[in-house]
Amino acid sequence: MASLYILIPIAIIFVCIAVAIFLWAVKSEQFEDLERQGFDILFDENENKTKSSPKSDAEAESSKPE
Repeated sequence: MASLYILIPIAIIFVCIAVAIFLWAVKSEQFEDLERQGFDILFDENENKTKSSPKSDAEAESSKPE
């Protein structure tokens, strides 16, 4: 019974912390655009390939077959 006097206030403190974190997330608009992150994962690979190795005009002309 004595342990309940310790565990119940600790549980209430944890619930208050969880509610405060949730309210902070809502106020800072963490949940506004949930679908964009999924699209970023799908289309990120193609953007990295084109941005990471752009050929200069001289390299592009020298690699053209005649």
